[in-house]
Amino acid sequence: MLDSDRKYKGEAHMETYKYEKIRNVAVLGHGGAGKTTLVEAMAYTTGIVTRQGKIEDGSTVSDYDKEEIKRQFSISTSVVPIVWEDTKINFLDTPGYFDFVGEVEEAVSACDAAVIVVSGKKGVEVGTRKAWDLCEKYKIPRIFFVTDMDDDNASFRRVVERLTELYGKRIAPFHSPIRESEKFVGFVNVVKMAGRKFTKLSEYEECPIPDYSMEYVTKYREALMDAVAETSEEMMEKYFEGEEFTAQEISTALRSSVIDCSIVPVLMGSGLNSQGTNMLLQAVEKYFPSPNKCVITGINAKTGETFAADYDANKPMTAKVFKTIADPFIGKFSLVKVCSGILKSDDTIYNVDKETEEKLSRLYILRGKEQIEVKELYAGDIGVIGKLSNTTTGDSLATKANPVQFDRPKMSVPYEYKSYRAKNKGDEDKVSQALSRMMEEDLTLRVVSDKENHQSLLYGIGEQHLEIAASKLAQRFKVEIELSKPRVAYRETIRKKSTAEYKYKKQSGGHGQYGHVIIDFEPLADMEKSYEFAENVFGGAVPRNFFPAVEKGIADSVEAGPLAGYPVVGIKATLTGGSYHDVDSSEMAFKTATVQAFKQGVMSATPILLEPIATIKVIAPERFTGDIMGDLNKRRGRVLGMNPLHNRQQEIMAEIPMSALCGYSTDLRSMTVGIGTYSYEFARYEPAPSDVQAKVCEENVKGA
Repeated sequence: MLDSDRKYKGEAHMETYKYEKIRNVAVLGHGGAGKTTLVEAMAYTTGIVTRQGKIEDGSTVSDYDKEEIKRQFSISTSVVPIVWEDTKINFLDTPGYFDFVGEVEEAVSACDAAVIVVSGKKGVEVGTRKAWDLCEKYKIPRIFFVTDMDDDNASFRRVVERLTELYGKRIAPFHSPIRESEKFVGFVNVVKMAGRKFTKLSEYEECPIPDYSMEYVTKYREALMDAVAETSEEMMEKYFEGEEFTAQEISTALRSSVIDCSIVPVLMGSGLNSQGTNMLLQAVEKYFPSPNKCVITGINAKTGETFAADYDANKPMTAKVFKTIADPFIGKFSLVKVCSGILKSDDTIYNVDKETEEKLSRLYILRGKEQIEVKELYAGDIGVIGKLSNTTTGDSLATKANPVQFDRPKMSVPYEYKSYRAKNKGDEDKVSQALSRMMEEDLTLRVVSDKENHQSLLYGIGEQHLEIAASKLAQRFKVEIELSKPRVAYRETIRKKSTAEYKYKKQSGGHGQYGHVIIDFEPLADMEKSYEFAENVFGGAVPRNFFPAVEKGIADSVEAGPLAGYPVVGIKATLTGGSYHDVDSSEMAFKTATVQAFKQGVMSATPILLEPIATIKVIAPERFTGDIMGDLNKRRGRVLGMNPLHNRQQEIMAEIPMSALCGYSTDLRSMTVGIGTYSYEFARYEPAPSDVQAKVCEENVKGA
C-alpha cells in the first residue's frame, strides 16, 4: 500500500481520542489555492512526515492517486488526521475544481468546521465564494487562511478588504503581516497585540510591532474588540465604559462568536515554507467546536422516534457512511463518522438502510493512503471500515436493537453527459462492472442506458469530470471507453393522412411468400403513444389470423422511422384491405409487406422530426445575465422570465432544445468565471425547424 521510499514516521497504532479532543475540519477553497500544500505543511511541522512533499513531485500525503499525481490537482477528498498537542484534528482535504463538487459535499457533511484557503497572490476567487456558500448551507464555523504570503505579489490587506466587502463585519483578521526587505518574515498577532518573527518553519520569536503596520493593526484590533463587545450586554457595557477586556474574556468571546459563525477569523502564512501552520492548528483547536458541542439527530426506524445522537459516547453506537473508496486492488473502504457510542473493531453492525447485519473484522483510520489500525472509535471521530459488502455512501450504521437512520448527504445533480462505448469488443461487461465500482465512490457519476437510441450515457458534473472518469477506468480497472457526442433523442411523426399499398411476393421453389396490405396512416392526437393500430377490412380480403402479423410489422417499424432512423410517435395505422394466397401467405410475408407499406406511407404523409425541449434554470450574478441570455438565444433558447435572488443573483428560466445543452457546463463557466450554475428537466417534444431537420437527416444518411 505504501511507497517504499515514502517518508512517514510510521505509526503501528494511534491512540483513541474522545470527543473533547477531536476536531473535524474540511479544507476548502478554489482549485490551485494551496489546500493540499497547506495540509502537507501541517503534516511536516507536526512531524508526521520527515520531509515536506510537493504536488509537482506527486509526493504529498493527500494527493496519492495516479490521476492526481498526473494532473497535479486533487480529484478526491483525502483524510489527514494530525495530532496537535493532545487534540486529533481530522483534516479532510477537498478538491477545488468544480467538477468534483460531490467530493466536497461529502466532506462538509462529515465536518464540524472548515478552513477556507485563499491565495494571497491570486486573492478571493470563485472557489472561495463557493466554499463560503457551502459553509453557510451547512451552518458550520470557518476560518480563512491566506497562504502564499512568501510571494512578492501577495497582499493580505487586499484579501481582507475583498472578504469584508463580500461578508461584512463578520470578517476578523487575527493577523497582520511583517515584511523585511519586502520578504514575509512574520506577523502581528492582533488578538494579543504582539509581533511574531519566524525562526524555523512555523516556530517564531517575539518582536516589536513595526511602525508601518500600526495603521492596519489598530484598525483590525478595533474591529475585533467591537465584535467581542457584541457578544453580551455585560461586555458591551464594559466596552462603552472604556475598560480593557482581559485576555480570557477576549478568548472566550471569540470562541463563542466563531462557533456561532458571527466571526470568521483570517489567518496567514505560507504553505510552501511551512509558515503559519502552528498558528492555524492552534486556532483550529481553540476556536472550532469539538463534536460533542454539535447536534445530530436521526430517526429510529423501529419506533419512528427522534434519536438525539449528538456525538454522545454514552449512547448506543450509531454512525453514518459519508464516503466510499472503491479500489480494484485493496477492495472497498467505507469512511464513517461515529454519531454516538463507541464503534469497536469486532462489532456486529446493522445497516439500517439495507436491513442487513455484518461482522467487522478491522477498523482503521486513514492518513492519505496509509491505513492505521485502531481498536475503537469514539463518537465524533472519523474512521474507515474495510470490505462492507452491502454498504454504500449515505447508509446509516447502528445496532439492530437501536436502528437509527440519519439523513443522506445532499449531492449535486450531474447534468453534463456523453455517449460512451467500450473501446475493445467484448469489454462491455468489464466496463459495466468498473463503472459500477466508480459510482459507488462518486455519487455525481451516473450511467443511463438509452435503449431507444442504442447508446449508453455517462453523466457527470462537467466535461473534465467525464474525461477523468474515462482515464480512471483505464488506469485503475484496465478497461478503456470512448466518449462521444450523444445522439439526441429525436422523434418522428407525420403531419397529414396517406394511404400505402405493398404486395410482397416471392417464389423460390416449393412454397412461396405472399402478403398484400393496404394501410391508411394518419396523425394521432396523443404523442405519448407510438402508434395505434386498427383494422377496417371488408369481405375477408385479409384473414383475421394475419392481423397480429400486420400489427407486429407496425410495432417493429415505429422503433426506427424512415425519415432519420428515430422512434416514430403519434401515428394511427388502419389496415383497410389487401389480398392473400391460400398456400403462400404467412405471418412473415404480411409483416414484411407491412414494414414496406409503413415506409411508403410515412414518407408520403409529410414526416417531420420532433426535437426534445428542456426547461432550464440558470443562476448567476446579475452582471452576467446579458451574456447568458444572448448565449441562450444563439442556442435557439426562449427566455421565459427572470427572478432576482439574494446576493444580487438572478435566476433565468428558459426553454431550450436538448441538442443545445451538450457542453453547456463548460460554456456557462466560461461566461460567468465559474460562478454560474444550471439545472434542467425534459419538458416536451415539438417540431424541429426545417434546417435542423435537414441537418439531422443528412447526418443520419452519412452515419448509415
